[in-house]
Amino acid sequence: MIITDPAEFIGFSQQGALAADGRCKAFSAEADGMGLAEGAGMIVLERLSDARRNGHTVLAVVAGSAVNQDGASNGLSAPNGPSQQRVIRAALASAGLEPGDVDAVEGHGTGTRLGDPIEAQAILATYGQNRPQDRPLLLGSVKSNIGHTQQAAGAAGVIKMVLALQHGLLPATLHADVASPQVDWNTGAVRLLTQSVQWTPGDRPRRAGVSAFGISGTNAHIILEEPPTATEAESVAGPDEGPAAEQPPSVLAGDTTAWLVSAQSPKGLLDQASRLAGHLTDSPGLDPVDVGWSLATTRSSFEHRAVVTGRSTTDLIAGLSALAAEQPAPTLVGGVAGGVVGPVVLVFPGQGSQWVGMGRELVEVSPVFAARLGECERALAPFVEWSLGDVVAGRGVLRGWIGWMWCSRCCGR
Repeated sequence: MIITDPAEFIGFSQQGALAADGRCKAFSAEADGMGLAEGAGMIVLERLSDARRNGHTVLAVVAGSAVNQDGASNGLSAPNGPSQQRVIRAALASAGLEPGDVDAVEGHGTGTRLGDPIEAQAILATYGQNRPQDRPLLLGSVKSNIGHTQQAAGAAGVIKMVLALQHGLLPATLHADVASPQVDWNTGAVRLLTQSVQWTPGDRPRRAGVSAFGISGTNAHIILEEPPTATEAESVAGPDEGPAAEQPPSVLAGDTTAWLVSAQSPKGLLDQASRLAGHLTDSPGLDPVDVGWSLATTRSSFEHRAVVTGRSTTDLIAGLSALAAEQPAPTLVGGVAGGVVGPVVLVFPGQGSQWVGMGRELVEVSPVFAARLGECERALAPFVEWSLGDVVAGRGVLRGWIGWMWCSRCCGR
């Protein structure tokens, strides 16, 4: 994320979204807005078994993750606390963990009067429950240290917690000597990291949650875990085995693999499933992930389709056999692409991701969208010297910003 001109500062300051001193005072009584920052982060992901086999250093393991959307709420400008609770619980379920199994959470906390209390209450309602009072969850936000790097903010949170695992230290959250009075901190066992805390290995793996909430209402939460020792990893997968298909490492949550098959007719789909099941039964050494990748990327996709899922080759072959025999299976789903058209869902990010000609095809095929775009063009006409229709069609260069879409979900007060 690089800020190349002052327009972003101007827009957010006009909305009252920026802190007076440019600092994010996450979860603090003095929170008065966010401080913008520039940044970029790179995270390399690899299957644990692959990393061990390739001799790579493992810094942390993704034990579980989840993503959801706010959906209907009391308005675009407000986060949805229950949705944040659901994404946390989904991540815990993905990892097969209880709230008390996680030591700390890197919050989204930008230092706002609206978003921070809602997030804190969601954490109290999830991680703050069913845990010993003498071992509260420790809550912090890297934005108090480096500011809100926006698109890079989630990566920054992950990098912070990986470094905390490496150094055995949870760093303090700055500018938060007095916790926000808008949060009832007595409703759960959660403590704000106003001071650094030693985080040394113990009798169980150290774990931390990381939250990232988008301006569009997308909520993401992952759970990081300290990597197992080489001996522990070998006891699960074996010292010379690759990605153990039949018994995936327990520290790898969400190892389910999907196999896609398609054909031009219903009978062709059954025959394809039967042939594939037979081939894989005769070739037990094939990696199920490699098979799934090949089926999805190297074969033509026809209208009659089915997907089987499973955590082992045996499960996946069983799904293919059920498809070939026209039998239902819990790991099998099928359908016809290009059939009855269902409801159309349009996603407008509201921040970033725009490109020249974006929406042009939609204007051509959707009279409703074209009509609404025309209304917007007429509404803008008295205030601008360019045509919205020309911009969408790529007929000309738009200089400056079309407008600001601001919301206190992550950057307002």
